[in-house]
Amino acid sequence: MKFLDQAKIFIQSGDGGAGCVSFRREKYIEFGGPNGGDGGKGGSVYFEAVENLNTLIDFRYRQHFKAHKGQNGMGSQMTGAKGEDIVIKVPVGTEILAEDQKTVIVDMVEPGQIFMIAKGGDGGRGNMQFKSSVNQAPRYAEPGWPGQEMWVWLRLKVIADVGLIGQPNAGKSTFLSVVTKARPKIADYPFTTLHPNLGVAWVDNFEMVIADIPGLIEGAHEGTGLGDRFLKHVERCAAFLHIVDATVEDVVNEYHVIRRELELYDGKLMKKPEVIALNKCDSLLSEEVEKKVKAMEKAVGHKVYAMSAIAKQGIFDCLLDLNQYITRDRLQKNKQEVEEQEDGALKTWSPV
Repeated sequence: MKFLDQAKIFIQSGDGGAGCVSFRREKYIEFGGPNGGDGGKGGSVYFEAVENLNTLIDFRYRQHFKAHKGQNGMGSQMTGAKGEDIVIKVPVGTEILAEDQKTVIVDMVEPGQIFMIAKGGDGGRGNMQFKSSVNQAPRYAEPGWPGQEMWVWLRLKVIADVGLIGQPNAGKSTFLSVVTKARPKIADYPFTTLHPNLGVAWVDNFEMVIADIPGLIEGAHEGTGLGDRFLKHVERCAAFLHIVDATVEDVVNEYHVIRRELELYDGKLMKKPEVIALNKCDSLLSEEVEKKVKAMEKAVGHKVYAMSAIAKQGIFDCLLDLNQYITRDRLQKNKQEVEEQEDGALKTWSPV
């Protein structure tokens, strides 16, 4: 399945049905009168977040979503049928943005989350509703109210615990293929990864979702290489695993290039916990590895891991370090959810 993380679609809710102008005309009934029914309400448009989707590719083939119009009212006080609603299914983690691509309407982050994006128009009142003591035979009924229409952008941000960042050909895809069952494309040339890949690793009986995004290079924020459009997929991560190619001459500069691109994209990414690993250490002498690890530790001020993804060396230490940040993030989220539930219970409770 082709990966698509952005789409623009048109949404239109249904118009309300018109009210009916009708009068009773029955034999042997002396007093007739208005009996026109109301129009039915137009269908609304909803978004629903579902777990079994991981791309927006379906919206490449269908861009227009229009709900049905409400049925017009009828005689004998019959109200028109309501227009059928439309439910648009999107992957969990999809942002719904206004046409300006800046205003976030809703963020679909919970499985089963439902949001009404466009409300159907109300049905018009039939002439029966306008009957009064001074107007006993009204010949007027309301038209239905129009529905809403708009263009919106869908932007998918994959939900993962760990984001793999680094320059092209640093070994991110190899790392993902070793620690998970994901099978990303791996080759000995830059920009092998053209779209994000997800995999699940297990550390100390805890599940860890890892996202591998295409490599960044200097000037990515200006569109160089594949640009920084895929960085949105690591915005929700609890921590980064920054993989640096140990075979390059200046590993510190390689590290700072990526950090600079993160800062230029969104300064908030700089605050996320980060584990740094020098990859491909099996290609170097132990003295060279030790020298580069020390240089990197001096530059960043904390521990740096030496590993080889392809030789499966030093990988588990990185995962253990990452797991502490993920566990902490989950505990904070659980605590926040409990507090929100308690606040909601207090608001709904009232003393007798």
